[in-house]
Amino acid sequence: MTEMESKKPPRSELEQLFEEALQTLKSGKKLEGADGAITPIIKRLLEVSLEGEMDNHLAEGRPNRRNGHGKKKLKTSFGDVNVETPRDRDATFSPELVPKRQRSLGPSLESKILHLYSLGMSYRDISDHIYEMYGMELSAAQLTTITDRIWPEIEEWRNRPLDRVYPFVWLDALFYKVRQDGQIRSMAAYLVLGMNKDGEKDLLGIYLSESESSKFWMQVLSDLQIRGVEDILIACIDNLKGFREAIMAMFPKTDVQLCIVHQIRNSIKYVPDSDRKEVIRDMKSIYKANNYELAEQSLEQFEIKWGKKYPAMIRSWKNNWEGLTSFYNYPEEIRHIMYTTNSIEGFNRQIRKATKAKGALPSERALYKLLYLVSSKVQKKWSRPVSWTKVISILTMTYPERLEPNF
Repeated sequence: MTEMESKKPPRSELEQLFEEALQTLKSGKKLEGADGAITPIIKRLLEVSLEGEMDNHLAEGRPNRRNGHGKKKLKTSFGDVNVETPRDRDATFSPELVPKRQRSLGPSLESKILHLYSLGMSYRDISDHIYEMYGMELSAAQLTTITDRIWPEIEEWRNRPLDRVYPFVWLDALFYKVRQDGQIRSMAAYLVLGMNKDGEKDLLGIYLSESESSKFWMQVLSDLQIRGVEDILIACIDNLKGFREAIMAMFPKTDVQLCIVHQIRNSIKYVPDSDRKEVIRDMKSIYKANNYELAEQSLEQFEIKWGKKYPAMIRSWKNNWEGLTSFYNYPEEIRHIMYTTNSIEGFNRQIRKATKAKGALPSERALYKLLYLVSSKVQKKWSRPVSWTKVISILTMTYPERLEPNF
């Protein structure tokens, strides 16, 4: 050994572990897994941290002392790690790094369950998954208790104050099966999606009722007012009877746009499969027209071609014409946002995707929890329209007295 080598400080335990891990990798073994190269490092880091927590616990002044070690198998992203956990004589030691009964590193078990619930998984599927991952058996009652812990957050969310004015609001209802009084009933979930002055979308509220009606929508609109909404520039809705009138009663300045997608769906109910593709193509010439006058001409041509064969379909377009063509009052950038109600349709698709595996929900509360958690997950992926700067500039010039006070 040279003089230089003799003066080198001894390698730390961690350095030795890293050296051994490197040799393990060079020998062809994997990084992760029970025999993986990194497992001893994770094990030692955890054990050193737990010993430090025990030292701090024993230094708190109470008569107490160490009492050997227990064993715990932890699931990590690199595989299972067997850890020796220190114990104290009084059994008062509760480590923060790896809490008692926790069998994994990472998000808490409660957070994991809420995440699985937000994906639309049933309690049975969640229970099976938790048992497979952590070796823990959880009953439906226990899972209900865990998901119920989100309820105070829901209460705060559903009563939070809203903005004074929203340039765009989309209103729609989805339907679910819920068990009530021993029977399975249909329930409407009213969803209100808003876009604020910064172009940011936000789910303003979720409301449950036994059916969709303009009368209940009045209650929804009233709640929005109570929470601070004074004005809505443009509201996009389906053509439920009385819905437009309900909005005009509560927000008389609002420009109401009926959903073209709903109109198309309602129209093709009258059309057999043999003509459906051609009818849909011809309808596109109406709502894709460059201006209102051309749209009227397209509707006339549409009636000439299909009126005798499908008169109910033509009546539907004519009866809803005023609401269907509101978007022609605006430039293309604004039409694109409002006329197909892309925002609410896209949102609904994601909600349905997450909830389609559900059968009948056990209660209204369970339905509300599910919709809240799913929508919270969906909202994280939202972004504002690319053309928003131009859109808000146009709206501010069009409605200066309604938007300017908030700038």
